[in-house]
Amino acid sequence: MPGKQNPSLKDPELYEKLRDDGASKGKAARISNAAAKEGRSTIGEKGGEAGSYEDWTVAQLRERAKEIGLTGYSGNRKSELIAMLRDS
Repeated sequence: MPGKQNPSLKDPELYEKLRDDGASKGKAARISNAAAKEGRSTIGEKGGEAGSYEDWTVAQLRERAKEIGLTGYSGNRKSELIAMLRDS
């Protein structure tokens, strides 16, 4: 509800921004509370560098698609697999 604040949120402004960007309620709450506790710049530094899907083999891309529950990927080309994974 607009205007209703959750008292357990430590950084409601960041929470709302994350929700607007599509984050789940739980994820947005975890990130906003951690950012309020440790500082926003510190939280941004925590994430690791993910490898590029372009460096993966087609077999690895298919395995990842299977892991996350995608369907209809078996006949796709590498570029199509990458697009499916990024859109999920």
